[in-house]
Amino acid sequence: MVGPEPESEAMFPSLIISMRPQQWIKNLLLFGPLIFSMNLFDVTMVTRTALAFIVFSLAGSAVYLLNDVVDVEKDKAHPVKRNRPIASGKLPIKIALVFMAVIGAGSLVLAWDLSQTLAYIIIIYMVNNLFYSFKLKHIVLIDVGSLSLGFVLRVFAGAAVIGVEASPWLIMCTILLSSFLGFAKRRHELVLLGENNTNHRSVLEHYSPHLLDQLILISAASTVMSYALYTVNGKTVAKFGTTNLIYTVPFILYGVFRYLFLIHNRKKGGDPAKVLLNDAPMVLNIVVWLSVCVYMVYKGGQL
Repeated sequence: MVGPEPESEAMFPSLIISMRPQQWIKNLLLFGPLIFSMNLFDVTMVTRTALAFIVFSLAGSAVYLLNDVVDVEKDKAHPVKRNRPIASGKLPIKIALVFMAVIGAGSLVLAWDLSQTLAYIIIIYMVNNLFYSFKLKHIVLIDVGSLSLGFVLRVFAGAAVIGVEASPWLIMCTILLSSFLGFAKRRHELVLLGENNTNHRSVLEHYSPHLLDQLILISAASTVMSYALYTVNGKTVAKFGTTNLIYTVPFILYGVFRYLFLIHNRKKGGDPAKVLLNDAPMVLNIVVWLSVCVYMVYKGGQL
């Protein structure tokens, strides 16, 4: 039996790497509406949300492949991104485009089978990323706004697939948190690339560390405040039957403070997914916060 050619064997890992499975952690936002609509133990809704997670992950991977193809020349000049399979030449552009089309179309077919609304949301997500790749990422402030829209669409997708309304508070917190992460990403790029930053991303010409520090602080403070207001809102208290969610605010404060520490003292923040996966204190904080929230929401807030 003749085995696959060595080039084919090497290409498969390159495809997987280019799909960026580590970024799928962002799609856990789809579970937000499931948890806070008090349907976490409904097997049907959990299954639908899990399938939507897979669908959105495929759509996201198609987008990452497109971005790497569009940015291939600029990535070659980046100290880290030049090692990506497409930029390094390990994955041919034609193969990447074919695979992108296959998984992109596949995600739409699967989404339509789950929920037509979910399919429309994924179409909007793809269109937004298409505009981002070719235009929006070059427009100051709008670039981060486009990134934030991707996070908000995940919340809408999670709500749509189980037939509930996305909470305005969840949407607000998502917008503010994603803005915080987006501006932190820009700051990391600005500092990492130094004088050559505009060669990789032209929009960095319009940012400065001082401006980004202000934007990061505003979005960070707004995130904490909006979450705190949510925990004491009359509708929240009536829905969950507890005022004790206010005691989860310290977890949010620690998470934001920890991320600021990583930005300024550890020179991280360029890849939120990598930070969330690799920073043990951050992971522990998120797990404990989520566990406490679930306990309070589903046990009537008894401490």
